[in-house]
Amino acid sequence: MSANLFDLSGRRALVTGSSQGIGLALAKGLAQAGASVILNGRDGGKVGAAAAQIPGAQTLVFDATDHDAVRAAIDNFELSGGPIDILVNNAGMQFRTPLEDFPADAFERLLQTNVASVFHVGQAVARHMISRGRGKIINIASVQTALARPGIAPYTATKGAVGNLTKGMATDWAKHGLQCNAIAPGYFDTPLNAALVADPAFTGWLEKRTPAGRWGKVEELVGACVFLASDASSFVNGHILYVDGGITASL
Repeated sequence: MSANLFDLSGRRALVTGSSQGIGLALAKGLAQAGASVILNGRDGGKVGAAAAQIPGAQTLVFDATDHDAVRAAIDNFELSGGPIDILVNNAGMQFRTPLEDFPADAFERLLQTNVASVFHVGQAVARHMISRGRGKIINIASVQTALARPGIAPYTATKGAVGNLTKGMATDWAKHGLQCNAIAPGYFDTPLNAALVADPAFTGWLEKRTPAGRWGKVEELVGACVFLASDASSFVNGHILYVDGGITASL
């Protein structure tokens, strides 16, 4: 198989929530595969600092939960900056507390950040992709798309929704030449998981529960992202690719 199948030269990729963690790692990986990358977040300072780590990276600052702001930002960029060929919907948040005590406002924030943002940005970008007859959308799901753990039931619900929204995107948009898939990371050492990484008891549990016996490194998500962003996945649609060290495969 030719390595050219994975070459992203000449493609432009927008990664939401890419000022740190998984989003930044994926943006760097896409750039290394040849793509021109656009970093996004709500904080222009953080996004600019992240973009400085990637030669030639552009920035597009907007709140992914604001439908009108998303539409305006995407439409203006397509008009002046060129086509967005690849979208990685990575923006997300976590909130941990027992379900019986879970604040209603935190539940709403999770819904907006983890689910509504995928709809808002996905729809805005897809409208342009559809007119061109091609495009790649990669949503960041989670091991919690398939499994639950105490204290994060609403997060689990949002990531289950991302998985099914991915299938819906594929069902509606594959006929227009788009491939819409998801990456479902297991437990990775990221700022979102800092409290868990710092907890020896949790880390000990995770090492025993995961067949690979360790936390994932964010760089280990890059290969899956490049695959789903490239011509190598031209007939892959509506798929959820678990990158989790085997945790969903084992009791």
